[in-house]
Amino acid sequence: MALKVVISGRSLAPLNLLTEAGFEVVEGEANTTEELIKITKDADGALIGIWPLHDRQVLEACPKLKVVSRMGVGVDSIDLAAATELGILACNTPGANTTEVADHAMAMLLAQTRLLAETGQFTKAGGWSDNPAKMNDFRREVRRIAGNTMGIIGLGNIGRAFATRIKGFGPEQIIAYDPYVPQTVGDLYGVRMVDLDTLLTQSDFITIHTPATEETHHLINADSLAKMKSTAILINCARGPIVDPVALHAGLRDGEIESAGIDVTEFEPVDAEDPLLGLDNLLITPHLAGWSPTFIEQSGQRQVENVIRVLTGEKPHGLANPEVIKTIAVMRATDPGRWQGIPDFSTAITV
Repeated sequence: MALKVVISGRSLAPLNLLTEAGFEVVEGEANTTEELIKITKDADGALIGIWPLHDRQVLEACPKLKVVSRMGVGVDSIDLAAATELGILACNTPGANTTEVADHAMAMLLAQTRLLAETGQFTKAGGWSDNPAKMNDFRREVRRIAGNTMGIIGLGNIGRAFATRIKGFGPEQIIAYDPYVPQTVGDLYGVRMVDLDTLLTQSDFITIHTPATEETHHLINADSLAKMKSTAILINCARGPIVDPVALHAGLRDGEIESAGIDVTEFEPVDAEDPLLGLDNLLITPHLAGWSPTFIEQSGQRQVENVIRVLTGEKPHGLANPEVIKTIAVMRATDPGRWQGIPDFSTAITV
């Protein structure tokens, strides 16, 4: 009997690879937890999106499920603790959109230091000829990156890619906060590792590239913003919940920081009446940073390959809960359960 792979919702992945590999493929719409359980309860693998959440209730209701695979680097829609406890691999496709996100963050910083949106709209509205005096304001407000301090929160793949980009603009120094990255790694990218307070108080520009976890939830809040320079520019192309939206609105409104550029919000899509949208010193894009045709092709293929590899005894492209390998080893030695008859791939993964 063929192993079953479920796709909950619209997928951009090449599903033909699954059928060619001999799997039964089932596509279904799921907008609630109950609907998700209904289509996934007897699945061996699942291609998933951001919603609905694959929380403990869902995972516990799927006794055959061995692997869930999501496009991109985010796995915040999966209960990693529950998945690890149950012996389910939570896979992603790291590196597939590193270039896109780093480029987008760089573009957001340039757009704000050079006032691209404001001056572009002003010029198209005829302001260059009709209100030439305004040009003097713009000339005083545009800024250079060279000679300033660039702060990076999260020095993983994307943070490192951003560091290589910003270096060419000549900042006086690049500093980063990441409690999981040693200075020896920072040295490879010309980055000085510092604590969070140092980064907040010293940086002229700050960009966020850390995952959304309990540890990073509202990492940027009222206290964080109060420590920043009044001339600071904040960029967030990571995850919305890292920044407290109420605090960000107040900080921008009251001039605690100069401006911000965000590609993500705590709740998405952002409500049309959200007060953040009324701020002139906020540049916002619709969670677009990680996307491009190249990303769609590469990440979709890797998302499918994660499932194929795991169910045929090979190492996946990305594993967000490597501790699960120990859980599966214990299961295989006692009661294999969901892993009965599946080749052992654990020797290919370093925990």
